[in-house]
Amino acid sequence: MAEITFYGAAQQVTGSCYLLQIPDAGKILIECGMQQGGDAIDRFGRKKFAFKPEELDAVILSHGHLDHSGMLPKLIQKGYRGPIYCTSATRALLRTLLEDAWGLYERDVEYENKRRQRSGRKAVKLEYSLEDVRQVIAQCSPADYGEKVQVAHDVELRLLDAGHILGSAIVELRFHELGKLKRLVFSGDLGNKDSALMNDLATPAEADLLMMESTYGDRNHRPLQETLQELEAVFQKAWESGGNVLIPAFAVGRSQEILFHLGRLYQQGKLHKWQVFLDSPMAIEVTRIYDNWLQIMDNKDIRCLTQSGRESLEQFLPTLQLCQTADQSIAINKIERGAIIIAGSGMCTGGRIRHHLKHRVWVEGNTIVFIGFQAQGTLGRLLVDGKKKIRMFGEEFAVRATIATLGGFSAHAGQDELVQWVAGFNPSPRVVLVHGESNAQQTLARRLKQEEAIDCEIPALGEKITF
Repeated sequence: MAEITFYGAAQQVTGSCYLLQIPDAGKILIECGMQQGGDAIDRFGRKKFAFKPEELDAVILSHGHLDHSGMLPKLIQKGYRGPIYCTSATRALLRTLLEDAWGLYERDVEYENKRRQRSGRKAVKLEYSLEDVRQVIAQCSPADYGEKVQVAHDVELRLLDAGHILGSAIVELRFHELGKLKRLVFSGDLGNKDSALMNDLATPAEADLLMMESTYGDRNHRPLQETLQELEAVFQKAWESGGNVLIPAFAVGRSQEILFHLGRLYQQGKLHKWQVFLDSPMAIEVTRIYDNWLQIMDNKDIRCLTQSGRESLEQFLPTLQLCQTADQSIAINKIERGAIIIAGSGMCTGGRIRHHLKHRVWVEGNTIVFIGFQAQGTLGRLLVDGKKKIRMFGEEFAVRATIATLGGFSAHAGQDELVQWVAGFNPSPRVVLVHGESNAQQTLARRLKQEEAIDCEIPALGEKITF
């Protein structure tokens, strides 16, 4: 019997990783993600694959976010030499994401080893190299949406648009066992129908087993129009308070989405007194990658952008200033009022946003706007949960800035959309909930039972199921 082992994102949101083993067909790894939160050195040092990478026949990647792709370089370092199936747009993003993650990791190790040298302790070794990152890209095997690809003996893959970020895909696998066709669908991360830059997500017609994300299984997002009105109110209040606005945002997807909406506000004459800073070299590069792929997205928001006579997100927001260098980032600290600062990381686990928090979180009048999910154990989650004091860079900081959470910008489907998506399968599949915290999964499972008569399974980390 075919079996799946859940090595990540099981009763938790990050670290997506699932091993599919099909007798007489092979071993296929779906996702190879990084656990978010905590220290990168510890994450890579602790990570031990519970399978032999060299024995894998294929790896399938739903999209480029690091919680789905971040451990691929270590997988390569440990001996995987086969193909990594993903969309072409995902491969384009993956190079930027993994190279940036490598640079941060290398700097962290260098800093840690200087500390260890001073105290006479043993140095930390790098768990993978930049060459491993480049080898990941070399092993990527791109597939178009809807294209059928044979990834192992009698195993057919099809990637469908998930509407989450550029290149994101729903994974559909078909194979025969004992003469019977079996269909496995993995949702990847499903997109929010209100996402400005994404197409609507697809729904495969059939599945015997459906592995579905459940990030927002316990709640819905606010309607986008209400969220935009709330954002305007945040800017107005921050201006009246004489402060600045910080927006922690992931470099891929969320930064581009917020730039589009800020561009719209500017075009409406509502943002002329603000300076907007995109303080993330990676987000700048990703934004330009998005510009190259706008033609694959066909929705009213993209048409609004292109019909304005502007061919890029940068042109859509004339007050946008791009901060590539550290000096440009530091210069923002001198601005006392009227700066909108977009910087990574989205959960405040690293990146330039932490330096901006260092200078602004303790100052009344400033506002920190969270526009995406904040996982347990992250600094962003502590702030959203109302912590009055936080620690960064070995220091304690009082939280005096206003904390705002705007759910309508989420790149994930809300509860209603998840239920509607499952209802699109005919007949109803066996449903396994992954990529969600326990409460969200239990809440979604109860609703699917009540409304769709579907009994959901919620596997624990390391658990194995057969089908």
